[in-house]
Amino acid sequence: MRWIAILAAMAVSAAAAVAQEGPDQRSAHEVVSDTTRDVMELVAEVRENGGDTGSEYYAGLESVLDPVVDFRGFARGVMGPYASSSRYRSLDQAGREALVGQLDRFTEKMREVMVRTYGKGLLAFGGSRIDLTEPSGDEADERRTSVQQLIYKEGAEPYVVLYQMGRDKEGSWKLRNMIIENVNLGEIYRSQFASAARKYDGDLDKVIDNWSAVDIDA
Repeated sequence: MRWIAILAAMAVSAAAAVAQEGPDQRSAHEVVSDTTRDVMELVAEVRENGGDTGSEYYAGLESVLDPVVDFRGFARGVMGPYASSSRYRSLDQAGREALVGQLDRFTEKMREVMVRTYGKGLLAFGGSRIDLTEPSGDEADERRTSVQQLIYKEGAEPYVVLYQMGRDKEGSWKLRNMIIENVNLGEIYRSQFASAARKYDGDLDKVIDNWSAVDIDA
């Protein structure tokens, strides 16, 4: 049951926003709040139609998440030292081009795996109560902040989710990482990637080709 809540929490952490010119002026808390509303509305619609999780559902979910989830930054963080600035600088031109291509492919892999996995979990999670803790300070001058969300399920103690948010170059808040019940999702995926890199003797193409996000079973 907890993994269902985790899946939903990850998916509702991004803002539902139509592509717009200039930076998104919403606060980090508004980003999380707006997305919670819009994603759960999407889930409710699917549930009313019998729970059909066809391609339209996942495309709709991705359109909600894509504008404000920093999938590339998340993917680069998961790759860790294999996609670091220092490693990039140490490579020749051909190596740099190869690394950029690998990061592009891994970003798409992470996006696809995450959207489909979380989308399935959301359907089982629909109808639960979700609250946000009030911000502790002024976000206006901050570059990074965390938004705490409480997810209530069947009368149990709420799950505590921390959304680690950061501003992009334009100043808009984007999701960078999550901590769920003290489980740091980015660190878990990074450990998984490092283990796979050792398994394939540092061949990142093989790591990416065989990537499947680890299941976190609480």
